Amino acid sequence: MAVKKAQMMPTFAYEGVDRKGAKIKGELPARNMALAKVTLRKQGITIKTIREKRKNILEGLMKKKVTTLDITIFTRQLATMMKAGVPLVQGFEIVAEGLENPAMREVVLGIKGEVEGGNTFAGALRKYPLYFDNLFCSLVESGEQSGALETMLDRVAIYKEKSELLKQKIKKAMKYPIAVICVAVIVTIILMVKVVPVFESVFSSFGADLPAFTKLVVNMSTWMQQYWFILIIVIGAIIACFLEAKKRSKKFRDGLDHLALKLPIFGDLIYKAIIARYSRTLATTFAAGVPLIDALESTAGATNNVIYENAVMKIREDVATGQQLQFAMRVSNRFPSMAIQMVAIGEESGALDSMLDKVATHFENEVDNAVDGLTSMMEPLIMAVLGVLVGGLVIAMYLPIFQMGSVV
Repeated sequence: MAVKKAQMMPTFAYEGVDRKGAKIKGELPARNMALAKVTLRKQGITIKTIREKRKNILEGLMKKKVTTLDITIFTRQLATMMKAGVPLVQGFEIVAEGLENPAMREVVLGIKGEVEGGNTFAGALRKYPLYFDNLFCSLVESGEQSGALETMLDRVAIYKEKSELLKQKIKKAMKYPIAVICVAVIVTIILMVKVVPVFESVFSSFGADLPAFTKLVVNMSTWMQQYWFILIIVIGAIIACFLEAKKRSKKFRDGLDHLALKLPIFGDLIYKAIIARYSRTLATTFAAGVPLIDALESTAGATNNVIYENAVMKIREDVATGQQLQFAMRVSNRFPSMAIQMVAIGEESGALDSMLDKVATHFENEVDNAVDGLTSMMEPLIMAVLGVLVGGLVIAMYLPIFQMGSVV
């Protein structure tokens, strides 16, 4: 139900006069007209006109979505404001004014309205579960209860920044080969549809039998020219089925998570990223004063992999029965010995959050190095594949000419 509220919150367009008598107009997201009026009056605005802004269908389709980067920027800016002594509500106003994404600005103003209406900051965040997960809300709630919200926000901002950086590194590793493969497919299609037919018309004038390889390429070219629309439909259907299965089937998503860890080159990179996320999340939550059992529950979802999500939840159960974290991690058989040893030192010395932070930093550096190494390795490999692909087509086209030359 909370998700629906966050998505359906209307926006009200208003005109009025501020405390200094200056005319002012703007937009304000609120749950209803009455709450919008209360919020504006608290800001010292005398309302002249106010109406609910009707949503345009085209505008809704083109509306920019709130991204994790938007959330990260919002957290860092708000943390900076609070550390500078700016009151929370005023901080919302300042941050909202500087946001480029209208959707994120609407979310921030909605949170501001909730806080002004008497809700806690954490309670206001929970109204937007699509953008602020339980981990984020729990950390803010811990900061509010301890009276150290600015410190906690700074800690959350650091966590979000490191998480975003890690995600960007993984994307960087994936983007290059995908982009080159797409280019290779496009080049191949152009050659098959535009270039091969020209050679085919030349070959037909020879009146001689074509080599088997050339025949294969010519037949493929002919098929693509005649049935290209079927090819597009099939590719589109495969992509649509994949996305739909991923969206609807938990079993399918779980299978993808299993497969991701077994990929020849990317599997190790994904594994290191998971360990880094696990360590960083657990370090942040535990340092914030969240009990270890609750921290493990929040950490499970942050791994973004069902295998490790289940493993962490099993670790949580073991810890709840009195077992040490290091032993529970060892029994799971999902964590590197280095991480387990660091956790053991942290538990024995009473500095678990510090040791987990070191583990996270280590594996984040490992991911960074792996991405650089992967990029360096993929470049010659992909160029070789492109060379074989394009070179094969060129050879197929020139084989008949070579054959005629040998006969002469």
